Amino acid sequence: MDDDNAQIELLEQHLNKTSQISQRMTNILSKFDTRLIRLEKSISPLHSSTQSLTRISDNIDKTIQAIDRIAARQEGVAAEEALILRGPNSQHLKSYFDAIERLNAQIAFGSAERSAKDTGRVIETGGKKLCQLHTKLVAEASSGPTLDPETYQSAPQMQPIPPHILGTLEPLVVFMRTLPVPSTHPTHPASYGLSAALKDCQAGYAEMRAGWAKKCIEPTSKRVLERVEKRDTGSDVEAGRLLGRWVAGVLTLAEAEHNLMERLLPFSNPQALQSTYAAFISPVCTLVSTVLSAAHAPVRRSLSAHVFLAFTQYSSVSALQPRWDVVMRQRAARKENELAESLHSLRAICLRSFPEFLADVRAAGSAIPMTLSVGVADFTLSTVKYLEMLPQVQDAVSTALKTLGDGNWRMGDASLGTLQPTTDEDAILEHYLHDVMTILIKALEGRARALKRAQTGSIFMLNNLSYIRSNILLNPRSAIDDLLPAQSQDSLNTAFRQAKNSYFEANWSPLLSNLGEGKGGRQVVKDQWTGFFDGLAEVATTHQAFPLNKQDAELREKLAEEVNNLVMPAFQRFSARHQAADFTKNPSKYIRATPEEVAQQIRALFR
Repeated sequence: MDDDNAQIELLEQHLNKTSQISQRMTNILSKFDTRLIRLEKSISPLHSSTQSLTRISDNIDKTIQAIDRIAARQEGVAAEEALILRGPNSQHLKSYFDAIERLNAQIAFGSAERSAKDTGRVIETGGKKLCQLHTKLVAEASSGPTLDPETYQSAPQMQPIPPHILGTLEPLVVFMRTLPVPSTHPTHPASYGLSAALKDCQAGYAEMRAGWAKKCIEPTSKRVLERVEKRDTGSDVEAGRLLGRWVAGVLTLAEAEHNLMERLLPFSNPQALQSTYAAFISPVCTLVSTVLSAAHAPVRRSLSAHVFLAFTQYSSVSALQPRWDVVMRQRAARKENELAESLHSLRAICLRSFPEFLADVRAAGSAIPMTLSVGVADFTLSTVKYLEMLPQVQDAVSTALKTLGDGNWRMGDASLGTLQPTTDEDAILEHYLHDVMTILIKALEGRARALKRAQTGSIFMLNNLSYIRSNILLNPRSAIDDLLPAQSQDSLNTAFRQAKNSYFEANWSPLLSNLGEGKGGRQVVKDQWTGFFDGLAEVATTHQAFPLNKQDAELREKLAEEVNNLVMPAFQRFSARHQAADFTKNPSKYIRATPEEVAQQIRALFR
């Protein structure tokens, strides 16, 4: 028990000590808490100041970062401005385009880094630099080699601008069309300046391309005019067609240039394209008008010498009128029609040619020849040439005759008879050709009468009518035999037969009259022999002075055969009846040649 009490007492002592210690700890903590409160109160202002400094420090850091960003951006803007002011590099256009687009974006989104006016000024400068590059490239293309438009069948085949230049121009123009102009960006500070620069660029394009186009067509126009001025009727048809090919080449070139303008003009709207194309086409049309006038000059000077030049020019050029109206007028909104004006005057000349040609043939037949000649007359040669060449321009002639009116080329000549008027082109052409042949035969008859002697007149008719038949009917060099109506062919054949009969009658009938059976005595026979050989000598003299056409071998051979068949049987019969002993003791005085020798003499006349 004592032990338990002792332990309890000991525990109480320890408990008291613990309580005392706890009390002292409580007192100490209370004091420490008081001191902490005083400490907190003392450091609270310092903490507040530290927070303010931290915020200031953060703001300073952010400001420095913003300044760094602005400085970097300013350096970029300066670099872009320097790039723009240097001008574009044709090999690296993309970077130049991007720089302008970034400046445009600054204006569009209202960036305050610099004034919109200053930015617009830089953009305007960049746009003008692009215009200068565009002009430079077009000038380079326009000073390069020219093309011959006549060698191209259509505009797509032609490449007026070299591919390497075109490859740079096309992306350049695509970007230039995005530049701000008043119609799309009315508030953009650079729009009005850029619009003026683009208009100047477009005007320069038209001027340079017009100069290049003229350089292309001027050399060929000179060749056309040189060919036209040649005094060769045979080349008139080709010369007329050459003019048509030249005009077609001009149209092909104009179409090709119009196609290029649609791709290469800064302003792509229809009105701008139309006005620029009109500026381009105006000097070209002036040149065409000048060339057409010069090409028609030989026709105006001498229609008779160049009538087929007129017809060929009219037919080849008039076929291009619908195309001209589209390419040269509608696309440029031009009222002028140089081609129609030229064709109008040429058409009047063509219509006038028909009565004038007939009048010339008629006058040639009634004119007194300066020299006595039985050869092929000049008007025969020219008329045959006229008829030979007519099929080459048949369509143009038929159309012109229909326009003139059936029979109006006669100018009231009643000697040509009457005809049944028609509106069919083929029938009208046949009527005209018949009148040509009728007047030609009458003109030959008039010239033959002017030769006075029937012998020479008949040779003249044979030479000329044989030449006409050979070249028009028998051995034509064109399709004129298909165009000449049957009535005209019959008239020509009839005239030739009559001329042959007249030739035999005038030249050989007097000889044959001496070979009949005389009823008189020996003197009559002597006179017959003498008359025959004197007549043969006269015929020989006539044929030597006025020979048959040496170029017409067929005529000479046929006449030689027919004359031999006509004369020699009668001469042989006469010679057999009247031997030398029958009528004279001196036969060589009267019988000057044997039948074989006479036959040789006759054949000699036709060699």
